Amino acid sequence: MQNLTLLDGQKFQITLQRLCRQLIENHNDFSESVLIGIQPRGIYLAKRIAEELRKILPGKTILQGDLDITFYRDDFRRRDQLVPNQTKIDFIIEGKKVIMMDDVLWTGRTIRAAMDALQAFGRPEKIELLALVDRRYSRHIPVEADYVGIEVDSIASQKVVVSWIETDGEDRITLISDTK
Repeated sequence: MQNLTLLDGQKFQITLQRLCRQLIENHNDFSESVLIGIQPRGIYLAKRIAEELRKILPGKTILQGDLDITFYRDDFRRRDQLVPNQTKIDFIIEGKKVIMMDDVLWTGRTIRAAMDALQAFGRPEKIELLALVDRRYSRHIPVEADYVGIEVDSIASQKVVVSWIETDGEDRITLISDTK
């Protein structure tokens, strides 16, 4: 295995801050917008973005929730015993602008499942997508992120891993290549 660090340390934090500034340009004070992290790893991104937005916009309410898509996936019947994650959305999304967040955008299937799952909570005015990593040229479904941390050109045998300080002890994006 060959590992290549794509982003870490201060550059990782600067990327999160840049994404926050882009969100502020389009959503102003977030009074009509909500953040939704897609389980399992998109929740860390959504929590960090929400935390950063609260620092930049003191006194503003930033609503952030977690969405489980386990039973909305088109492959859930093909997988061995799935363990669902928790959905935590304790606010109304009806008529709101929803910014869905995931750590890696690859085939687009996760995002399709998340849009299906989101409909159970109402009809948002608009849905946008923020991805920390966009693995271009690998889509199975025509999905594109509105906000992107970094773009990575990779092949199917490679894997992009996002490590979070909260769970992995460090913020890092790594491209892993199988050298067989």
